[in-house]
Amino acid sequence: MSFSQDMDNEYEKLIRRMNPPRVVIDNDSCKNATVIRVDSANEYGILLEVVQILTDLNLSISKAYISSDGGWFMDVFNVTDQDGNKVTDEVVLDYIQKSLGPEACFSTSMRSVGVIPSTESTVIELTGCDRPGLLSELTAVLTHLKCSVLNAEVWTHNTRAAAVMEVTDNSTGCAISDPEKLSRIKNLLRNVLKGSNTPREAKTVVSHGEVHTERRLHQMMFEDRDYEQRSVDDESSIQDERQRPDVCVDNWLDKDYSVVTVRCKDRPKLLFDTVCTLTDMQYVVFHGSVDTEGTEAYQEYYVRHIDGSPVKSEAEKQRVIQCLEAAIKRRVSEGLKLELCTTDRVGLLSNVTRIFRENSLTVTRAEVKTKGGKAVNTFYVSDASGYSIDAKTIDSIRQTIGQTILKVKNNPEEQQQRQKPPSHESPTRFLFGGLFKSKSFVNFGLVRSYS
Repeated sequence: MSFSQDMDNEYEKLIRRMNPPRVVIDNDSCKNATVIRVDSANEYGILLEVVQILTDLNLSISKAYISSDGGWFMDVFNVTDQDGNKVTDEVVLDYIQKSLGPEACFSTSMRSVGVIPSTESTVIELTGCDRPGLLSELTAVLTHLKCSVLNAEVWTHNTRAAAVMEVTDNSTGCAISDPEKLSRIKNLLRNVLKGSNTPREAKTVVSHGEVHTERRLHQMMFEDRDYEQRSVDDESSIQDERQRPDVCVDNWLDKDYSVVTVRCKDRPKLLFDTVCTLTDMQYVVFHGSVDTEGTEAYQEYYVRHIDGSPVKSEAEKQRVIQCLEAAIKRRVSEGLKLELCTTDRVGLLSNVTRIFRENSLTVTRAEVKTKGGKAVNTFYVSDASGYSIDAKTIDSIRQTIGQTILKVKNNPEEQQQRQKPPSHESPTRFLFGGLFKSKSFVNFGLVRSYS
């Protein structure tokens, strides 16, 4: 097996040397977007690599034309920066040339999203059923065990939760090297995740290295089957149905393709999310087109499974639809956007999430970054009762944390949120938030109970 893989890798390298990739960046032919053309020898997963590179630069892809039938890959992307303007930054343009051009290295190992060894930090991956106060509990456990969270991203969807956290040992400022401490961290975090007493398994994975966080979160939630439909008949499920993306799968029998179409509200990184999911499900995109008009996005893909066959059954068709719907909805930012920027310190994330919990706010998504001694965190929060967030609550939280440290960002989805009556369902409806206002957690009572 190893010999066969080595031969395949050498063959890929030979084809690449004979047909080096070519990237053309055109700022003249389109009035309102930068046009990027990528030509290369075709390899499985290369579409995802290209989209991932553009997405990681926070570029918005307004149009795309995809063709990879046969041995050649030819794609065209119309992109803009975060402000909707053409890309003119020479540093960004040079990075695109180097990342997609002849100097690029699309390796099979990277497409598997493995772990890149590192001694600087420890990566912790968590998946499990969500419940009130979970994020607050997890970060308190890490603080109690003298670990600092450098970077983290938390997604929640369909009562499931996933997080990728990059942590260091407070005593060394580097990766956690003590095997006993690693084992204790893993066990305690797993016990916290099991606290909801649900039949679904909680998972905790600890590794030393770097991963592509968003790519990994998609894989983790896919493996956790967050796409499976809930049998809950409440107000939130009715609202979810109204916002459901329109995904269709039909077979083009004459050409042995399955045609996948997606219509939904446009948002950043939408193309990455759909292509990532099709790749994880082992479908190959042979042709495709992407277009946005106003706030609406339309995507069309001509796909086959990696074994060369189109979608074979109604069950497979429904699974593709459910997985794409889940991929689109995972990143939807529900709630009010709060941004925290301050000097980093031990226990900061634990303290902030505790304050949210004590004020009955539920965190639906979070992004934590630490750079140059500064903590830059983004939280999307909702009122745990289902109502719009009371402005007095936010004012109280800002006074506690610091008016200049925590800022409120405008969120159109929050402004459009309809007021709903309090739910009588179990707390699993609310994601990473908290209904409990008890302050006993500060003394790590929960940590002891799980240990």
